[in-house]
Amino acid sequence: MLSELYIENIAVIEKATVRFQQGLNILTGETGAGKSIVIDSIHAVLGERVSRDLVRTGAKAAFVSASFEGLSPAVLEKARELGAEPEEGVLLLQRTLSAEGKSSCRVNGRPAALSVLRELGRMLLSIHGQHDAYELLSPELHLAYVDRMGETAELLASYQSAYREMEQNRHQWEKLQMDEGDKARRIDLLQYQVQELEDAAVQVGEREELTARKTLYQNSGKVSASLEQARLCLEGGEEGGGAVSEVQEAAAALGDAARFFPELQEAADRLDALSYDLQDCRDSLRDYGSRLDYDPAQLEQIEERLDLLYRLGLKYGATEEKMLAYLDNCRAELETISLSEEHMAEYAEAYRAAKKQARALAEELSKRRRKAARDLSARVQEELRFLDMPNVRFEAQQTPGELSPTGADRLQFLVSTNPGEPPKPMAKIASGGELSRIMLALKTVLADRDVVGSMIFDEVDAGVGGSAANKVGRKLKQVSRSRQVICVTHSAQIAAMADTHFQIEKKVSGGRTYTAVRALSEEERQAEVARMIGGSEVTPLTLQNAAEMIRLAQSF
Repeated sequence: MLSELYIENIAVIEKATVRFQQGLNILTGETGAGKSIVIDSIHAVLGERVSRDLVRTGAKAAFVSASFEGLSPAVLEKARELGAEPEEGVLLLQRTLSAEGKSSCRVNGRPAALSVLRELGRMLLSIHGQHDAYELLSPELHLAYVDRMGETAELLASYQSAYREMEQNRHQWEKLQMDEGDKARRIDLLQYQVQELEDAAVQVGEREELTARKTLYQNSGKVSASLEQARLCLEGGEEGGGAVSEVQEAAAALGDAARFFPELQEAADRLDALSYDLQDCRDSLRDYGSRLDYDPAQLEQIEERLDLLYRLGLKYGATEEKMLAYLDNCRAELETISLSEEHMAEYAEAYRAAKKQARALAEELSKRRRKAARDLSARVQEELRFLDMPNVRFEAQQTPGELSPTGADRLQFLVSTNPGEPPKPMAKIASGGELSRIMLALKTVLADRDVVGSMIFDEVDAGVGGSAANKVGRKLKQVSRSRQVICVTHSAQIAAMADTHFQIEKKVSGGRTYTAVRALSEEERQAEVARMIGGSEVTPLTLQNAAEMIRLAQSF
């Protein structure tokens, strides 16, 4: 369950700590006090997408943390799988939101990806808001409710795998089903492209090498002049001189002197070694000079080759690697088309086999869904009778359809709110209050299919009043016996059912707005329920009514 929620710099909440308890936790307050901010904060720490406008004005960043205890084995296993080992049975999720829109996440103090928070959050807590009721108006979403009732996840995954394989083989089969004229034109084009690339005999790296040679040949005059100048410095001219001979003479002179002055021998040896290095440099210069001797036709050939590579690059890829990859693709496609009859037969057979398997799995899925739809309809009907809707007929209508990613079924919820009237699509019949109660009935029926230990209902009482609101409160109380329930409400009947009651209150201080969240004592609970009954004027009679309402709720 969610044991503690800490909020800092979220909208008008500067700092707030909410310690939730097991059972039914109720949050109440004036309209605009900030109840939705608490829900937004929970969305944020569960990894959902939030706006950077959520950060309190003037703050650099906002921070939310949520501590969960009493974790189920499934949650423990998932946490370990994601590298978030719980410490002493507690899982702490944290998220920081900067004013620039960036966020950082932690699980038990360790950095984590946003997706880790989201994946864990789905198993820890489920939030049901007013928009959930309007999901009931979208038939395409109804199938998911029936699948949850029938626990079809494993069977649906097997069907979807077979369906994907069927579609892949169908796509390949259709690609090969071209007429003979298209096939002949495609073969001609591919053969031309293959021949052109094969004749070019493209080599990886040759453009770079050719460009370097072209640059060298184009500047051969400058290079030759520099080589000649270096050679003269080493060899000397007609009058002799040059570094090689000068160093040799210096080495010999020092060698003679070293016979009488031994300390000079090291310098003589170094000059002697240097003379050999200079001779090697001179020989290398001669070699470089011979490499500059080229036929002008070579430069022309290089330019022609570079031009060819440029033109091929425009058609098949800017680099040699891309050209060769294009060649491989052309060869593969040419082979596939040339053997298209054989491949068509293979893909057709694979398509038929996958379709047969998908059809069999779809039929099994439909069978499972028919039973689940009957069970769901019966149990929702029972819940609706409890929620003061005894005359409402609810049914899940299932009709066969073509194979699709979700199976071969079309399904929608139908409802009749008046005796004698046939059930019709919910969008044409149900009012806002009826939608809220139908949604609550569905969530109640499916609650035991959830692995989550906590459920949040955000204004589930919308459009509901009187005895119906009392029944909604009783239903929430019933659900809270098996899991933690947190409910944001404006209804005094529902608030009276609380095991733990929190008030969300907005105040203005120093020209700024602040929202606080605090747990109420029994006396404060009576005052808050009285306010919800009578508004701003709380009389002794209203307080007496509130106390009686709480007493009756506790006896329930």
